[in-house]
Amino acid sequence: MSILSGKNILLGISAGIAAYKTASLVRLFIKAGANVKVVMTPASKDFITPLTLSTLSKHPVYSSFTNEEDDNAIWNNHVDLGLWADIFVIAPATANTLSKMANGTSDNFLLATYLSAKCAVYFAPAMDLDMYKHPSTIASFNTLKDYGNIMIPATSGELASGLVGEGRMAEPEDIITFIENDILDKLPLKGKKILITAGPTYEAIDPVRFIGNHSSGKMGFEIAKASANLGAEVVLVTGPTHQKVSHGLIQTIPVVSAQEMYESVHTYFQDVDIAILSAAVADFKPKEVASQKIKKKAPTLTLELEKTKDILASLGEIKKNQYLVGFALETNNELENAKGKLKRKNLNLIVLNSLNDKGAGFKRDTNKVTFIDNKEVITEFKLKSKAEVAKDLLNKIIEQIHA
Repeated sequence: MSILSGKNILLGISAGIAAYKTASLVRLFIKAGANVKVVMTPASKDFITPLTLSTLSKHPVYSSFTNEEDDNAIWNNHVDLGLWADIFVIAPATANTLSKMANGTSDNFLLATYLSAKCAVYFAPAMDLDMYKHPSTIASFNTLKDYGNIMIPATSGELASGLVGEGRMAEPEDIITFIENDILDKLPLKGKKILITAGPTYEAIDPVRFIGNHSSGKMGFEIAKASANLGAEVVLVTGPTHQKVSHGLIQTIPVVSAQEMYESVHTYFQDVDIAILSAAVADFKPKEVASQKIKKKAPTLTLELEKTKDILASLGEIKKNQYLVGFALETNNELENAKGKLKRKNLNLIVLNSLNDKGAGFKRDTNKVTFIDNKEVITEFKLKSKAEVAKDLLNKIIEQIHA
């Protein structure tokens, strides 16, 4: 899954022959999972039709402050459009449009939207060789970069004038790659490897039955997604769950039992920077597993249980520079029990949640947590979605590893 998945991308098109490439650019953004809206300068419609771009983006195309064909003259709000965007890409960006952007000239809807945008702005210049090299154009490039805008450099090739040289707009595939790489390079967990466990474990009684718990795996999967979206390379070791994730930076390792989870976690632990163990691992397993299905002959059944290996404690014993996070689900003496687990298992941070809190616990979309770090700094949070809890947790980890 692309880092652009779920992003709101506003594509601004100015009047250059390279505008014909924007149909492919819209399709590639959509394929990457982004939501796309298009803003055009009036003159750019001579090069590609709004109908084409509207059909591909599945949104109206904006080129003026009012809908020209609408007798009711509904106003198009450039401020709302600028605030909607997570990323604003202006491609092609002609010398004329770049000059106006650099100087704050707002004489069309695209430029007004640009001046209202609060998001990252990328521009892909497209113009003839002499225009690209002209001092005024270079001054526009420098001014826009000083403003914090990001330039997607033009390439060399045959130009519309017949000249061969620099000024050709980057190809749509290269624009996508440039933006993805630029975003990834700036993410706070870029270059970090994170090991995450999720879900329950099932401990076999016989070939049909097992001992398990009600964990859905939602919390661990949300942490995995949030980690990958911050640039981390993630290994997700998950017990049996209906949760799904598709992301190019997430490697999913399915397991069933506590022993399988133990083995998988130890396979990857030495190579990671951070380990977050959110799985609800069974504390006990049947000492003997029946080879055949146990028949219902007797009115009672007695099982002898033995402890499973403590995965979290085993990692605390061998960790070197890894940042280790555990979870504690408690029903009484919550803080004291969590603090004891934090010290006993040599953790950097423990995430406490209580079954006494309404909206927290298994099979829910929300959670109410308290963070306790190894200096016993306690941070309490209100009830939030598990996606928000995952973000809070990673922000805390980032804050500590960069302290």
